[in-house]
Amino acid sequence: MLSKKLLLVTLIICMVVALPVSEATMTCDTVYDGIKPCICYALCGGSVSTDCCKRIGSLVASAITTADRQSMCSCVKKLIIHATAYQLSRAASIPRQCGVHVPFDISPNVDCSKVQERKGALVTTY
Repeated sequence: MLSKKLLLVTLIICMVVALPVSEATMTCDTVYDGIKPCICYALCGGSVSTDCCKRIGSLVASAITTADRQSMCSCVKKLIIHATAYQLSRAASIPRQCGVHVPFDISPNVDCSKVQERKGALVTTY
């Protein structure tokens, strides 16, 4: 009887230790594809398209884990690192114009390692 309990405890410990570490499933290709309809506005101005808002909302909604959100942040940061002040300002205004909460600042100075997992946050899509 004792050996069965010991076996059960050992099995449970092994299962807990073997839990997978969260890895980002969101790639930069996914992010770039998602924000593609927003590039024209960020570069040239005008108005934010409905397609841009839908894609941003979908992209943010699909980034649930901390790893995905940090990956999305890093990809956006790579894109905007060489943007002019005007382009950066337009890019940073897109989430607000679309009614979408992006879990990080759109800035070349953002610390993507501090971006956290969504905890019951409501993502409003346009």
